[in-house]
Amino acid sequence: MRDILEKLKGGDRRSIGKSGEVVKDVSEDPTLFADLVACLLHDDPLVRMRAADVIEKVTRESPELLQPWKRHLLGPVSAMEDKELRWHVAQMLSRLRLTPSEQETAVQILLGYLEDPSSIVRTFSMQALADLASRDERLLAQVMPLIERLTRTGTPAMRSRGRKLLRQLQRGSE
Repeated sequence: MRDILEKLKGGDRRSIGKSGEVVKDVSEDPTLFADLVACLLHDDPLVRMRAADVIEKVTRESPELLQPWKRHLLGPVSAMEDKELRWHVAQMLSRLRLTPSEQETAVQILLGYLEDPSSIVRTFSMQALADLASRDERLLAQVMPLIERLTRTGTPAMRSRGRKLLRQLQRGSE
């Protein structure tokens, strides 16, 4: 853990530090993933932010690494208020295999993130809700009107993403 932690420390929010090295390390040795997840609750917000970035990148190719940690993501991690952590959590939640009650928890988290001051957090939350809804007809009926509204009223990034999501969801429901 110490090696990963040291690579994630230092600098400021505008830099990713040695996150690229950590992506490579964890991709080559998935047993390091647990150490990386522990960094999501570290005292240093830079460590949390970079750990979330690395986890998001690693799980694009290996989403199964998240499964053992879904309670952690649905619980204490998603409650953190760092915007950089939240936009990555939104991306990760949609990669999980969820039970119906876990999916409801994830949806509530994402709906809460739609109130975040950060446009990026809100935009990634829209994406995650659409991803979840694309796999669940019942959720689709709830998410479509929401995305339609956000496409009309959101920030430019949200409106742009919303148009793309609506096209994808409409194609998927045909």
